[in-house]
Amino acid sequence: MKNKKDLKTNQKNSRLGGWLPVNHEHLASWLINPKNKVASKKEAITLDQVMQKFQQLIDNNPILRMYITQMISQVPDWHKTYHSDHCRNAYLESVDEMITLINEVLNQAPEFNDTALVGCPINAILDWCMDTPAGGAAFRNNDVNTAFHEILNRWCSFLNSKDSTKVLNDSPSGWMCDSAKEVLHMEDYQYKPDAPHWGFESWNGFFTRKLAKGARPIAEPTNNKVIVSGCDSTVFKISNNVPKYSKFWIKEQPYSLNDMLNNDETTDQFIGGDVYQAFLCAFDYHRWHSPVTGTIKKAYVKRETYYSETLAAGLDIGGPDLSQAYIAHIATRAIIFIEADDPTIGLMCMIPVGMAEISSCIIGDDIKPGKKVNKGDEVGYFQFGGSTHCLVFRPGVIKDFTAKESESFKMGQEIAIAN
Repeated sequence: MKNKKDLKTNQKNSRLGGWLPVNHEHLASWLINPKNKVASKKEAITLDQVMQKFQQLIDNNPILRMYITQMISQVPDWHKTYHSDHCRNAYLESVDEMITLINEVLNQAPEFNDTALVGCPINAILDWCMDTPAGGAAFRNNDVNTAFHEILNRWCSFLNSKDSTKVLNDSPSGWMCDSAKEVLHMEDYQYKPDAPHWGFESWNGFFTRKLAKGARPIAEPTNNKVIVSGCDSTVFKISNNVPKYSKFWIKEQPYSLNDMLNNDETTDQFIGGDVYQAFLCAFDYHRWHSPVTGTIKKAYVKRETYYSETLAAGLDIGGPDLSQAYIAHIATRAIIFIEADDPTIGLMCMIPVGMAEISSCIIGDDIKPGKKVNKGDEVGYFQFGGSTHCLVFRPGVIKDFTAKESESFKMGQEIAIAN
């Protein structure tokens, strides 16, 4: 569990990707608004259907009710008095409040903020509970994950609606303001600069916007030995000589191939190989592209957890940021096998992984077995933003990873060279 002593010293290492504020005081300040709004409603709050169903699940399952009640009570007392007077009650106080707060954000799209962006509002509500022993148990429960799948689909339906474009404006909290434009680099994308909402029909339309022609050149497109970044992303971890099984839930979070690859019959081919993992940032391009030229062998989405993190990672104010290797094994993810044209590379796997509500892994309609893809061709995207992804290679494939940990790459830039 988090402790007060380590809070400030670890803030700079948290909030990878920029989806939640680095300063937890900012997150607490944001949370005060929906808490006050819910508290001020004199009439009975009408819960969305998915939230009614979630509440019934908790009410009717004593084990889940125990876990979820305990995860709220297990948030350390010092956290409740850590913040300034304005933010002193910025924590969950009951299961009912958790239900009503999530209900409150289901019809809201994230607003722009250059210092305290809250792009994952449900993650913000659950943030401290995820890092408790009871939270660890609750967020690995199948029924809880089924409920959150339905909740996130409900939020996604709003983000696909015309109403979600209200945040696409030029106010200080709008995504069309001057500060936002400085980080969005809209010149790289297809949009209509003079149209209302830049011509986008929904928040998801804006956040999954496509590139303008030539915005992401592909490194040596005819050289099949050059492997490129499949996403705009920052390198999280590169591991070599990866085993078939390992204890991915411990502090070091070693990769466990059989678990990552969902017990695939080809797993043994990858034993002793390499795993490259990199995460997408809030203002990055959010579509995935093939890192090699080859043929799609298999492509599907494995639905699993959404808010699980490993307690072994220690202090993680922006959970599950520091649990990225862990969630590559147990989170909802797309699994895309590609047989590269280069015989040395051969079969490789791309695994876009969901993190919290950024978990809508959408594989392209035409990305099916037998589909030929060139290096840099689009294969899918994340809705509501970016997340993390892995590239898995067989042993002896990689001559050199030219990418290094903590370095950032645009889609199409070289990250490795094959033998």
